[in-house]
Amino acid sequence: MEITNYKSGFIAIIGRPNVGKSTFLNRVIGQKIAIMSDKPQTTRNKIQGVLTTDDAQMIFIDTPGIHKPKHRLGDFMVQVAENTLNEVDAVLFMINAKEGYGKGDQFIMDLLEKVKSPVFLIINKIDLVHPEELLPLIEQYKDKVDFEEVIPISALEGNNVTLLLEGLKNHLPEGPQFYPEEQITDHPERFIITELIREKVLELTREEVPHSIAVIMENLEKRDSNAIFIQATIVTERKTQKGILIGKQGSMLKEIGKKARKDIEALLGSKVYLELWVKVNKDWRNKQSQLNEYGFRKDEY
Repeated sequence: MEITNYKSGFIAIIGRPNVGKSTFLNRVIGQKIAIMSDKPQTTRNKIQGVLTTDDAQMIFIDTPGIHKPKHRLGDFMVQVAENTLNEVDAVLFMINAKEGYGKGDQFIMDLLEKVKSPVFLIINKIDLVHPEELLPLIEQYKDKVDFEEVIPISALEGNNVTLLLEGLKNHLPEGPQFYPEEQITDHPERFIITELIREKVLELTREEVPHSIAVIMENLEKRDSNAIFIQATIVTERKTQKGILIGKQGSMLKEIGKKARKDIEALLGSKVYLELWVKVNKDWRNKQSQLNEYGFRKDEY
């Protein structure tokens, strides 16, 4: 039977770093496609997640957290987030209930005033606060922007996520199914794999390392019917960081590989052999040629 009144659209998730955008995206899609970390500015590219139901297809775009750039990579990340707002059918402005109104929110709300699509205020991490704390927080934001709806959620626990999806669907235009039903992201497997490796670096290394690294896929091949062979390089900016990433007798690199391999095997549904190397490329985040080589191309956004 043909479905009538099918809804479809693109939805941007925007907010300051570390408000839970990637956690929300993974919750909605039901699979890890965006890396998660308690360190800010984890997401660097637009990560698209596709949710297909019987009567709608929602394409979510997890944007980099809006922050004050400190290098060319930071400029790239903020430009990606800002450009996304002009391309979508709805915007989710996500805030952290625990942190409340903070530096950077006003900059985002100034951007949102120019957006013609409906904007939802999503108060995430409500599992960390008392319900009585929410009303004053809502009032603080509603005074500044005319939101379509205000929805408190916990992306981690799943609270009100279904309610949010229903509200979103009601505001999407009627349209076609853009992606096949089984597709959950527009990014190739290679990109997701390098992101999973980078997630483990964020998880396991000290504060001085995480945002100066990039992960480059060197080789991915199926050598027999039961296993996939992957070689990747972790690029960092300083020799001291390289030492931390390798660890004593290679212990840190082994741990990164062990944890990453587990997630990659879950993604690919196959046994994985993972080889990791570390190399130093001084100040790569400020070199446009290196940013282009590593996949951060401004002209694509």
